[in-house]
Amino acid sequence: MKSIWTNSCILKRWENLNREIETEIAVIGGGITGILTAYLLQREGRRAVVLERYFIGSGQTQNTTAKITSQHGLCYAGLIKKYGIEKARQYGFANEEARKEYERLIEKEQIACDFETTSSYVYGRSARGLEEEARAAGSLGLPAGLRREGLTLPFPVWGAVEFHNQAQFHPLKFLSSLAEQVQVYENTPVERVRENVLFTPEGRVKAEKIVFACHFPFVNFPGLYFAKMHQERSYVVALENAMEVNGMYIGAEKRDFSFRSYGPYLLLGGEGHRCGDKTGQAARYEKLREKAARWFPESWEACCWSAQDCVTADSVPFIGRFSGSRQNWYVATGFQKWGMTTAMTAAMLIRDDICGFTNPNREVFRPGRFPVKDLDFFLSDGVRSVKELAKPFFYDPQKTARDILPGHGGIVTYEGRKIGIYKDEQQNIHGVEIRCPHLGCQLSWNPDEKSWDCPCHGSRFDYEGKLLNGPAQSGL
Repeated sequence: MKSIWTNSCILKRWENLNREIETEIAVIGGGITGILTAYLLQREGRRAVVLERYFIGSGQTQNTTAKITSQHGLCYAGLIKKYGIEKARQYGFANEEARKEYERLIEKEQIACDFETTSSYVYGRSARGLEEEARAAGSLGLPAGLRREGLTLPFPVWGAVEFHNQAQFHPLKFLSSLAEQVQVYENTPVERVRENVLFTPEGRVKAEKIVFACHFPFVNFPGLYFAKMHQERSYVVALENAMEVNGMYIGAEKRDFSFRSYGPYLLLGGEGHRCGDKTGQAARYEKLREKAARWFPESWEACCWSAQDCVTADSVPFIGRFSGSRQNWYVATGFQKWGMTTAMTAAMLIRDDICGFTNPNREVFRPGRFPVKDLDFFLSDGVRSVKELAKPFFYDPQKTARDILPGHGGIVTYEGRKIGIYKDEQQNIHGVEIRCPHLGCQLSWNPDEKSWDCPCHGSRFDYEGKLLNGPAQSGL
């Protein structure tokens, strides 16, 4: 399933790495975070190369709804309560500066990427949470206020928290232009990292510093990022002949929907869930289509796609030094659902750290923090992982391949062992190992996307076992 960004942008292809090279900085991941980081470092006279498993923008960058905003849901009242005014201000100002840097960079490089300044809104059907959030964000000096009138939504709401002067754009047009100015190696997965050497299938890179900009760090120790985050999925349908909205909208409640316009399209998003969670009862796209038919009966679907986001315990990304024992490694992960803005935030913070520049907003994103107030998050994630790790030993599927209908998948018993199978419409059977190669959790079938998803840490594989999302480093 391709997004409107992929359908409307042809990206240049780069060579793969087939030799040994040396560089000052190696960046793992050719999404918008990796390309921006390399670009900003090279602008300061540093030598950087980008290593991408597939092709640039092939991960979450092509699946975003492409909002550039410092409004990340109803976050600021909670950040003030949890971390105090100063760190909440650091978070807000870092993202506001990222938004401004996009505008400066697009103007400087003359990038044609449909950049548009607009307002961002969090709507609600009652005043609950909205008034408090508007006061909190305003007290930090952010461009926030309440709006009760003129909201272009297909249903009535009480009002919304509005952030002025935010932006939206075409992420792949932006990425394609910027990538021309950095050294990129595509089809070059980093299989392992030892100290300052990165190993790929056909080459090696020796680097003074290494940046993990690959969505979810695949190195488990040190760092323990697999224990500090989980991944969530969300879904989008692009509609033609629907209404045009006057900004970027998301709901205050978890099950609400998002809206933004791009050219002739209305992007309707929602139906999020934890990766691998109850996917057998999914029909996520169908639920979005039902809403579209109700709200925009004259519209039709142009395309649909999904995205995956890393979620931290305290809703703040991990950006900075990878761990205390790896001072020359850097990480950028846990962007929640705000990858475009946070990509620039991360690139600026990592550039400043490597170049020795002062950045007053660094501390709130420090990867080494342990949010004690969110201990329940760690405990629940840990219990879930133990449960999923135990499933292969205690869960005994009753189905056989005959029980799987054409176009469906599931876990079956075959010759005394459990396997995952997908039966296509021609009744050909595609079988895979059912344990994730990352840490061994039992995978779940995702009928919406015909994929095998890990409920522990979010790795995903297509029905033939090809790796779609990490932290796993190999297919099934």
